[in-house]
Amino acid sequence: MQSYLAADVPSIQRAIANHVEYTLASSRFNFDEFKAYLATAHSIRDRLIESWNDTNAYFEQLQVKRVSYLSLEFLMGRSMQNALLNMDLESKYKDALSELGFNLEELYEQEKDAALGNGGLGRLAACFLDSMATLDLPAWGYGIRYNYGIFKQIIRDGAQVEVPDYWLTFGNPWEIERQDIVVPIRFYGSTRIQTDSNGKETTVWEGGETIVAVAYDNPIPGFDTFNTINLRLWRALPAREFDFASFNSGDYLKAVEARQRAENISSVLYPADNTYQGKELRLKQQYFFVAATLHDVVRRFKRSGEEWSKFCDRNAIQLNDTHPTIAIPELMRLLVDREGLNWDKAWEITTATFGYTNHTILPEALEKWSVDLMGNLLPRHLEIIYKINWHFLEKVRTMFGNDNDRIRKLSLVDETHGKMIRMAHLAIVGSHVTNGVAAIHSQLVKTDVFPEFYAMFPDRFQNKTNGVTPRRWMNQANPGLAGIISKWLDTDEWLKNLDLLTGLRAVSENPNLHNEWQIVKMNNKNRLANVIKKLTGITVDPKALFDVQVKRIHEYKRQQLNALYCIHRYNWIKRLSPAEKQKVVPRVTIFGGKAAPGYDMAKRIIKLIHRIGAVVNSDPDINDKFKVVFIPNYNVSLAETIVPASDISQHISTAGM
Repeated sequence: MQSYLAADVPSIQRAIANHVEYTLASSRFNFDEFKAYLATAHSIRDRLIESWNDTNAYFEQLQVKRVSYLSLEFLMGRSMQNALLNMDLESKYKDALSELGFNLEELYEQEKDAALGNGGLGRLAACFLDSMATLDLPAWGYGIRYNYGIFKQIIRDGAQVEVPDYWLTFGNPWEIERQDIVVPIRFYGSTRIQTDSNGKETTVWEGGETIVAVAYDNPIPGFDTFNTINLRLWRALPAREFDFASFNSGDYLKAVEARQRAENISSVLYPADNTYQGKELRLKQQYFFVAATLHDVVRRFKRSGEEWSKFCDRNAIQLNDTHPTIAIPELMRLLVDREGLNWDKAWEITTATFGYTNHTILPEALEKWSVDLMGNLLPRHLEIIYKINWHFLEKVRTMFGNDNDRIRKLSLVDETHGKMIRMAHLAIVGSHVTNGVAAIHSQLVKTDVFPEFYAMFPDRFQNKTNGVTPRRWMNQANPGLAGIISKWLDTDEWLKNLDLLTGLRAVSENPNLHNEWQIVKMNNKNRLANVIKKLTGITVDPKALFDVQVKRIHEYKRQQLNALYCIHRYNWIKRLSPAEKQKVVPRVTIFGGKAAPGYDMAKRIIKLIHRIGAVVNSDPDINDKFKVVFIPNYNVSLAETIVPASDISQHISTAGM
């Protein structure tokens, strides 16, 4: 670490200037704000790579047990400020850039949110990465490097309009393309039994179509530690770049068809799945990143030279929801077909390696794939799932006898409306632990959603309540409040240990603390009021109570109930006498969130909110007593402004159905 890049102001300025000239090929004597952002980002990345390389070497040397966190979403937000704060370099970079004629806060605004997620599942994954890095845990996240996010939300005449969110237009200075890490991935084809000279039978999966997964690494720094872990994202590319025969024969579209088909896999987060082709693309995405990831994990383990029985002692693989569940039959395929382990030993290793996080009890959100689709796309995996199911149901019969109703509910294959593979069932059976994400949710998972599984495996079910990282959501999003807390606790150690916040009880009645707290709150509300004016044209009073509901638009999240309350509140204020109106606490109800492109009811709810706002906000009789606002294109960066300014945060979905 003695050889690390110097972090004094002149050294930072030299690093930025060098990247302007040598990385961006621009003049160091004349560059604009965007180039200043890119050069600054590259200079920060240089420092991240130093600790990232040392961290990986350290974990390799110690042969530690590694966490691989598999998620289709990572809602990371912006990287620059988070990296500077975690490395304690923000003030030095601010001074260095100021002397160069740039404002660091304005450079933050040049960065686009990484469009790798949509909702709470993706933000949880991002918070976990920050926490695991800060706790010095040897953990990597794995996902897909989407070209396009779910979409950019534009509001026209009160209705949501989706436009592409191509967040990679000008590249991503935070990532490192790993052209040396390229993994072949197979789809379609067929299986056959192969017998060796000793009479041992092995299943071979062959034919079909092969694409490649290319790794892109994103260093994730911990707070107040040298530990820097990794988010490895996979990009899909064709195994064969160009069909010259088709091109030379004049069939130009066919010449690039394979490339387009491959790139579609990592093109868009959650492609519409209301057609067979859409469903196939989603399953392709899931297998694509899972197969590439397990290749990575197995390659690293084999390099150690240890026995396969040690695999689960060296690896913990967490499935963030059902999306990565195909990893269970994929690991079985690698262990049995490739490495020659017997079925029972491979299954013991597999179940000891995987953990499953359930995110929802809504039946429609528990993934199922048709047997026909899986058999066509992943024929070997369907065979393995059927074998897993056979062994599992034999165990059910041993424990409960021929209870056909129980067997039907527990089977990995649902035959109610055509044969479907129940991915949540497979995740539970193939993992040694299943957790919900809140105490009441975890209880409902046991009692209402999977009671038969709980009866079989009571020790496998537990709770892990969702948390958020205080580094981003306090230190970065609400620095004024974080500063007050550190001042009154006389330490900033609470940013790594939230139990220390109990120390505020001793000063909770101090009027000076109250005053400082209120000043910070008003500053945050002024900042949000400016954003609302800029994005919607609506003027709101920061002194009003900010009543906020920001999240995906969905019936179960009950934005429509909140909208109905807005109508009620409007009518109630209208009926009051002038004297009574003077006593009403002014309120601004703030909505934000995206509706899935094919979710008609959610889009109607957005339109309803805008229609209510049009009536309320233009009524002089209401004046400043009530406003209704919808902030478009809700994302992590907007949340970092909205959350610190909220007086009431609405979470009104029910725990059940």
